[in-house]
Amino acid sequence: MLLSSLIAGCGGGGGGGGLGPILGPPALGVAPTVTSTAPAAKEPPVTGVATSSSVRATFSKPMAAGSLSPASFTLACPAGSPVSASVTYDAATSTATLTPAAALPPGTLCVATITTSARDTTGLALASNFSWRFRTAALPDATRPTVILTVPAAASTGVATNTRITATFSEAMNPVTISSASFAITSGSPAIAVSGTVTYAASSRTATFTPTASTLPVNTLFTATITTAATDASGNALAGNTAVAPNGGNHVWTFTTGSTADAVPPTVLGVNPIAGAAGVCRNKSVNATFSEPMDPSSFDETTFRIADNGVAVPGAVSYDPVNRIASFVPSAPAGFAANATLSATIVSGAAGVRDLAGNPLALDVVWSFSTSAQPCVPSVDLRSIASFGAFGGGAGITNQGINTVVGGNLGTTAACTLVTGLHDPFDVYTETPLNIGAVGGTIYCAPPAPGTVAKFDFATQARADAQASYNQLAALPAGSDPGAGQLGGLILPPAVYTAAGGTFSITSGDLTLDAQGDANATWVFQSSASMTIGLPGIARRVLLINGAKAGNVFWQVGSGGRIEDGSSMVGTIIAPAGVTISTAGQTVQTTLTGRAIGLTASVTMVNTTIVAP
Repeated sequence: MLLSSLIAGCGGGGGGGGLGPILGPPALGVAPTVTSTAPAAKEPPVTGVATSSSVRATFSKPMAAGSLSPASFTLACPAGSPVSASVTYDAATSTATLTPAAALPPGTLCVATITTSARDTTGLALASNFSWRFRTAALPDATRPTVILTVPAAASTGVATNTRITATFSEAMNPVTISSASFAITSGSPAIAVSGTVTYAASSRTATFTPTASTLPVNTLFTATITTAATDASGNALAGNTAVAPNGGNHVWTFTTGSTADAVPPTVLGVNPIAGAAGVCRNKSVNATFSEPMDPSSFDETTFRIADNGVAVPGAVSYDPVNRIASFVPSAPAGFAANATLSATIVSGAAGVRDLAGNPLALDVVWSFSTSAQPCVPSVDLRSIASFGAFGGGAGITNQGINTVVGGNLGTTAACTLVTGLHDPFDVYTETPLNIGAVGGTIYCAPPAPGTVAKFDFATQARADAQASYNQLAALPAGSDPGAGQLGGLILPPAVYTAAGGTFSITSGDLTLDAQGDANATWVFQSSASMTIGLPGIARRVLLINGAKAGNVFWQVGSGGRIEDGSSMVGTIIAPAGVTISTAGQTVQTTLTGRAIGLTASVTMVNTTIVAP
C-alpha cells in the first residue's frame, strides 16, 4: 500500500535533515541506547552461540570509552555466575566488545548486561540497564558460514552505476575479518581491483562494499569475491559457492552495470501495525517494508523511532535484507506502555534512511497506533533443539540417497549405530556408495564411538527441550480450522490454527503464509494426529510472502508427519512418531526449510535438503 496518506507535517521535501515532527533534533539531549548486539538481543534467546564468542554492543552515539569496562558491561553464564572478561571500545563504530578470558560453558543460558554507568561523550547515561540473553552451543561451532543474499544478484545486468554492493551472511560474522582484504570487486582481464571501502552491519549480518568513485564504469562486467578470510564469530572460514569456486572457498558472483545511475528515491510499501491500529499487543515489533534494497547502515533509532506522548521509546532497530523489512523492537522487557498511543517515524533526507544508491526517502513517513494492556502471544523458545536440523528421538536417523544435506546439527538419544547414511565434519556414520548425507553441524548420539557421553548428554537435553517446546505449542489456545484440515490453496495470516479433525494436509494445492509486513509474524499449526504434505507423484509447497520467515512457523503433530517426494515444506515439525521425508528410491530432491524433530520415533530422509532457519 502507498503511504502518502500517512505523510503529514514531516519536514517537507527531501531535506528533513532528521527532524521529527515530535522529537526535534534526534541527538540533542537524548540518552544513548543500544542499537544492536552480537549475539542478537531477541526472545526467545539466540541459541547455538559458540563458546569462544565475544559479545558486542553497538550504541546510538559516540560513547565515553572510559565508561565501558568490566564494571559496566558484564556477562554471566548462567545468571548469577559472572564471567571474567575484558572490555574494549571502538570509537569508529561506537561498538563495545566483551571478550571472555576463557571459553564459555557449553549449553548454557548466558545474560549480558550494560548498566547505566555507560555514558556518551557528553556525560549522558543509558536511561536504564540493557540486558539480553543467549544460549551457548554444546560443542565448539564447526559450521562454516555462507552468503545467503547478494545485491546485485548473481548475473544481474543493467545494474545502476552508483550502487553499493552487499552480501548477507547466514550467521553473525567476526567484523574484524570483513574488510577490503576479504571483500573485493574487480573488472577486466587481467582483473583490476575497484577502489572502495567495506563495512559490516551486525544487526543485518551484511557486508557493504562502497566504491570510492561516485559511479562505476557503464556497461561493464564486474566480479565480486568474498574470500575465506571472512570468518564467523567462532573462526570458521566462509564456505563458498563451490559451483563457481570449486576449490571450496571463496564466494564469487558477477554483475554487469547499465548505462545510468539510480536517482529514484525508495518508498515504504507498507507498515505493521498499520496506521490507526488499535489494541496492539505490547511487545510487538514495529515494521516497515521498503520498495527496494536499502543500506543497512542507515537504520538506527534516529532514523526509525517511536515516541510515546512526545518521549522517545528506547529500542533496537534492525534491517532484514532478505525481505527488505526494517524493525523496531522496544527495549523494555514488557514492551511498549499499556493503553498508549504511539507515533512511529521513518526519517527522510540526508540524515534519514537510504537505498543502496544513496537515495533517501523523499518525505518522512509517520503513522500512529495504540497498544492494549496485553502482551503478545509468547514466542516459542526451542532452546537447544533450535540448533538441530533433524532429531530422531530415541530411534535414530536414516538417510537414503546421495544428495541429502542437513543444515545445523543432527541427533538422537539412541546409539550412534542407529544413525546411518550420514557424516558430519568429524565422523562418518555407516555410509555406503548409495547412501551419503552431509550434516553441516555435529551429529549427537550415544556411545559406542563416535558417540561420547558428552554428545549423549547434549542429545538428551535437546530431546527434553523439544518435548518442552511441543508442550508449549500444544497448550496454546486452539485456533480456527479454515480448510477443515485441508490447507492446500489457502493464504493464511499469522495465527494459531487447530485441526478440528486431528489432521492437517497440504495436498489440494500450495499453502501460502502471508506475514502482512510483520517481521515477527508467527504461525502455529496444532494437529492431534498426523500431517501430510503432498501426494505420491504430486509435490506441494509452503510459500512465504510479505516478510514471513521459516523460523516463525511451527507444526505440533500428535503422531507422525510425512513430506512427499519433491515437496517444499517450511517450519519446525515436532512429532512424537517422527517424520518421514520422501520415499526410498526417489531421486527428486525434497526440501524442508525448518526442522524435523521426532520425540520418540526416527526421522527418515531420501535425497532431502534441510535448511535450519
